[in-house]
Amino acid sequence: MGIPVKLQVFEGPLDLLLHLIDKNKIDIYDIPIVEITNQYMEYIRAMDKEDLNVMSEFLLMAATLLDIKCRMLLPKEVNDEGEEEDPRAELVEQLLQYKMYKYMAYELKDRQVDGERMMFKTPTLPKAVLEYCEPVDMDLLLGDLTLSKLNSIFEEVMRRQEDKVDRVRSKFGRIEKEEVTLPEKMDYVEKYAGSHKTFSFRQLLVEQKTKLHVIVTFLAVLEMMKTGMLQIEQEDTFGEIMITSLVA
Repeated sequence: MGIPVKLQVFEGPLDLLLHLIDKNKIDIYDIPIVEITNQYMEYIRAMDKEDLNVMSEFLLMAATLLDIKCRMLLPKEVNDEGEEEDPRAELVEQLLQYKMYKYMAYELKDRQVDGERMMFKTPTLPKAVLEYCEPVDMDLLLGDLTLSKLNSIFEEVMRRQEDKVDRVRSKFGRIEKEEVTLPEKMDYVEKYAGSHKTFSFRQLLVEQKTKLHVIVTFLAVLEMMKTGMLQIEQEDTFGEIMITSLVA
């Protein structure tokens, strides 16, 4: 009869990988993928395989490690900037993010424990004391303040507010952003094509009010070409672009 061995329970495959990295005192930016993969597979073989959901997560990471292991044996790939790509880079990024979240969880847990140790005393002040308001002596508060002084203070404050106003820009009108949507412009082009049947692309754009309308009209024509509602023809290279409606 074999000796039962109790395995440490990990929250997921990344948790197991971090444990192996810390256990072997490995630089997380230079993981010996062959050694880590072998140790990881040993743990997988000894795992309790009853929970398939948990097991599938560990098996997926095992497949990822094996894939990285194979790519490490091949010539390194070069990106568009001419730099060699490390097959371990994505895994390292995942491990760093998981490690950060794990430490943040530990910090929150410590704060929760510290918070549970705090005790708060229920207020015991009499209701009469809580409701007490110190009386205000209006004569003492106003002193020698008169209505004329209040009026002068008010006028001074209003003058300061007027000085803050840009007398040139304050007279400018407000420029409202003109909103025009692609569906609205498609409806417009469809109605335009229904009344003209065949027309030039230049003629359609000239009738638009603003640059925004021109851009959205152009997008509407492209979308209606794609859906087969319009047909575009140009006889010469620099000739007029003619649009024909295909909608009956």
